[in-house]
Amino acid sequence: MKINQMKKDELFEGFYLIKSADLRKTRAGKDYLAFTFQDDTGEISGNLWDAQSYKVEEFTAGKVVHMKGRREVYNGTPQVNQISLRLPQEGEPNNPKDFKPKPPVDVEEIREYLEQILFKIENATWQRIVRALYRKYNQEFFSYPAAKTNHHAFEAGLAYHTATMIRLADAMSDIYTNLDKSLLFAGIMLHDLAKVIELSGPDKTEYTMRGNLIGHIALIDEEITKVLSELDIDDTKEDVIVLRHVVLSHHGLLEYGSPVRPKIMEAEIIHMIDNIDAEMMMMTTALSRVAEGEMTSRIFAMENRSFYKPTKKL
Repeated sequence: MKINQMKKDELFEGFYLIKSADLRKTRAGKDYLAFTFQDDTGEISGNLWDAQSYKVEEFTAGKVVHMKGRREVYNGTPQVNQISLRLPQEGEPNNPKDFKPKPPVDVEEIREYLEQILFKIENATWQRIVRALYRKYNQEFFSYPAAKTNHHAFEAGLAYHTATMIRLADAMSDIYTNLDKSLLFAGIMLHDLAKVIELSGPDKTEYTMRGNLIGHIALIDEEITKVLSELDIDDTKEDVIVLRHVVLSHHGLLEYGSPVRPKIMEAEIIHMIDNIDAEMMMMTTALSRVAEGEMTSRIFAMENRSFYKPTKKL
């Protein structure tokens, strides 16, 4: 049974990928395994209370397992309980790639779309910078997620997030005609590009040392600076400075990691569009994991709120 087909209080069984497996202790000091299970329709958590040493060694992140259990809701959060696990037998599903969420659109379509957008960046300096960095990180950009857990946390999520933001910016700049489309396109194509340095990759995604200690905003500014030197572009030119500004300010607030707040219209709109797409994806993902008439788990990145999934009758 697929995760998104599980019903409250129903027994189920099927094959799932262990996304994470953390050894923890109960208040009584007994070991248990806290799992996150995944298939191509979503994720669900569950605890294995009898965490004997051989189970800790056997049921690790990245493995496919056969699971029997009951889908329940605890404190408003869907989870699996009464878990029974075993490894796949010969001939049974065991390829982790078959259990990972697929991008909502074709990756090659995104690649072609972003290539077209590159030609719409009319400022030659911005286009040269974007082209150079996309050549450098071409393979990673079209396979990496946009985050470890919060939003677009699936293979090619980074490219999908970028393309969606550009579509939003394109439409909004048709309404607010004093916005510079070229700057919007260039800024959006670069804003999260250093996630390919911040994160380890699409499989068992973790933060790298540079990701933990520096972060993608500082890292992308560093990458832009390297390109400026390689292409012999004057870094004191206004167009270079405003491009760096929209990238550096895209988190909006200093406490969210931006070293400077948005100070031009394009920087403000990129920050707003980034939030729109991230929050819509977080809600979409959370709602896909619950049945109609249920509340989602609390979404930490959205003020720890839960969201209701209306019935189709409405």
